[in-house]
Amino acid sequence: MATRFKKSYKFAFKSAIIIAFFFFLVMTPLVLYFDGTPKWLYVVQGILMFFITFFILQYRTEYFIYKRIQKIYKNVTFLEHADIRAKAVTTDMKTLTEEIQKFAKSKKIEIESLQVREEYRREFLGNISHELKTPLFTIQSYLETLLDGAIEDLSVRDHYLERANRGVERLIYIVKDLDMISKLESGDLHLNFEVFDIVETVQNAFYLLEYKAKKRGISLIFDMKYAQPILVFGDKERIGQVITNLIDNSIKYGKEKGTTEVSIEDLVNQKLIVRITDNGEGIKKENIPRLFERFYRIDKSGSREIGGSGLGLSIVKHIVEAHDEHIYVESSYGYGSEFSFTLEKAPSA
Repeated sequence: MATRFKKSYKFAFKSAIIIAFFFFLVMTPLVLYFDGTPKWLYVVQGILMFFITFFILQYRTEYFIYKRIQKIYKNVTFLEHADIRAKAVTTDMKTLTEEIQKFAKSKKIEIESLQVREEYRREFLGNISHELKTPLFTIQSYLETLLDGAIEDLSVRDHYLERANRGVERLIYIVKDLDMISKLESGDLHLNFEVFDIVETVQNAFYLLEYKAKKRGISLIFDMKYAQPILVFGDKERIGQVITNLIDNSIKYGKEKGTTEVSIEDLVNQKLIVRITDNGEGIKKENIPRLFERFYRIDKSGSREIGGSGLGLSIVKHIVEAHDEHIYVESSYGYGSEFSFTLEKAPSA
């Protein structure tokens, strides 16, 4: 009660004491000068003056502050209206200041978050514009050349049409990947869960990327011989896409005549982890947190020459998270990288 009194009525109490003090200061000479009026009457008047002043000040101050704070609450959604009704507004400026500072801090965090999102939005729009602009301009330049007369030369015509077709395929590839990310984020992409052999899925990815790896002299290997199937529960097609994308990235950015190694290890709680490790250039520490952003490029100048939609890792992350699993990155710049993700074992595994 003492703490509440000090917080709630400190202003009115001190003000009432000051008024009562000046009342006695003024009234004392009058009491001494006029002997007709009983002295105790002036004391009673002083005490009454103190209480009357105290309650008037307290009521008026509370009413004054309450009306204005209530307006602030409504304007900036400072607190829920239920909180306003539940808690009496007092003259405690310390509590009010703390609440305002708390509000300002939360708004500062919100503004900083919005600024980060705005920066990401601008960067994303710039990246997607570049990704779409490059194949579009390529297609346009080849078609314009053909329309200007080069179509009469059959060898030039076939060559330019083939190049234009590659540009169209790249556009389709980008649009399909964007559509997949959109569906994954909105939950519209249905996952077909089933039991399948993860070893076989990795082997299929090896077969698919064998020629691409051979061109760079990169060996695709398992860390050991898996004689028996390893059964997991998930969407076979999408997990295959995750593994293919990760191995493909490893080939693109790996060291020529290097290795890409896949390992499958047991974890606790009916989980296993799939690791894709290479001995390539590696990734700098400051780039790792942004690897899974759409169109994010580590090498802003030359990485687009490598190809791809720039959405592969973003799709990988969304697919893994759609399975309620986790993906991890470990990299040592100059020595190589390891991407790994968890999977649920099949119930019978």
